[in-house]
Amino acid sequence: MFSKNKSKFIKSLQIKKFRTEYKKFLVEGAKSTLELINSDYFINELFVTERFYQENSSIFSQRKLTVEIISESDLSSISTFASNNAAIAVATMKENNTISTAKNEFALVLDEVKDPGNLGTIIRIADWYGITKIICSETTVDFYNPKVISASMGSFTRASLYYCDLEKFLPTVQSPIYGADLEGENVHEYSFSPGGYLLMGNESEGLSTHVKKYITKKIHIPRYGQAESLNVAIATAIICDNIKRKIH
Repeated sequence: MFSKNKSKFIKSLQIKKFRTEYKKFLVEGAKSTLELINSDYFINELFVTERFYQENSSIFSQRKLTVEIISESDLSSISTFASNNAAIAVATMKENNTISTAKNEFALVLDEVKDPGNLGTIIRIADWYGITKIICSETTVDFYNPKVISASMGSFTRASLYYCDLEKFLPTVQSPIYGADLEGENVHEYSFSPGGYLLMGNESEGLSTHVKKYITKKIHIPRYGQAESLNVAIATAIICDNIKRKIH
């Protein structure tokens, strides 16, 4: 019988206040849970259905994990998913450590990205393009928000995020800082340096005035149709693709 105390504790981790207090977060669903198991995160507890356990018995036999088999109904009751018939894990957060980049490495800088779906998708996009380091403003949505973890589709396990005051961080950067801005140079025509930082702004407001002053080069995605704007995650993907194709 799945205990009420465990249920209450797991549900509490859906709230940032309690994630911060306990230094723990949730990972839900088959794909993300398997990615977590194969990562360097410490897993405190793992709750799985009998079917998921049997389908992945070889993995569980090879690793020392605290696993509890529970019913699908119990699993769904503690999950943020509409339906979850696989697994949910409780894992320990990593420390918020300073990030530095190598000379020929790109990193993302996110200024006040508020939507968890957008952050999760950006993490997934970064993973696709081989970018593992993301620096976030203190007002960017929490990396460990269940919706962020879910939207990243497991890519969170390969990402290093650092939350900080961008006005203190950006002046320390030695590499070029590229900022997405409507007044910038056409991204399709610009040749990027081998390394640097790509600065992306808030979903509705764009980049804050207080971080724009640190941009080395403004770039923009030209519009050919009538759409008013691009989603920040889509814009990030387009620019990352151009960076990878046009590094000189």
